[in-house]
Amino acid sequence: MPMANVTASITTSLDGYIAAPNDGPGNGLGDGGERLHYWVFGGPWSSETGPRGEATGPAREFLESAAARTGAIVVGRWMYECADHWGDRNPFGVPVFVVTHRPEEEPDTGEFSFAGSFEEAIERAREAAGGRDVAIGGGASVIRQGLEAGVVDELAIIVAPVILGEGKPLFDGFRKSVDLEPIGVQDLELATVLAYRVKR
Repeated sequence: MPMANVTASITTSLDGYIAAPNDGPGNGLGDGGERLHYWVFGGPWSSETGPRGEATGPAREFLESAAARTGAIVVGRWMYECADHWGDRNPFGVPVFVVTHRPEEEPDTGEFSFAGSFEEAIERAREAAGGRDVAIGGGASVIRQGLEAGVVDELAIIVAPVILGEGKPLFDGFRKSVDLEPIGVQDLELATVLAYRVKR
């Protein structure tokens, strides 16, 4: 069986932030950070009310295409916490591996699996994916780890039309040079996808 392709995608503001200030449990993407993901839910929403819609048009096609290729997902513990564990129900339909320094605190329930390192999570995700893509879904830390480890084959940066001015930067502390080959630009109406192949 061929080795699974590893893709990484994340949404940022025009000034490179993947979350607004004060992101965390109960405040997801931070103060006003929901604007980053208007494209996912078809328009404005807030952490207080929760998403009210769904992606439409090109955004829906983009998400459906990515989902059809994906056999497993790797996310960071902070993303898992900020999403309030997705209500303890896996919404993705494929195995999700959460990278955490405390895997013993979270027993595998069948909804999510916990790995003590990024390397372990990727290895388990590749096995679970059955030859389909492994998606690194975020947050920024696990995407940086994937790029630093040289396992990411494709990177999609989804740019929301907002300037946050402060928050959590995507490449904060990243010290590796990575060459990228542009493979596409796609307008999603409420965001723009910049897709790259990672050069080896």
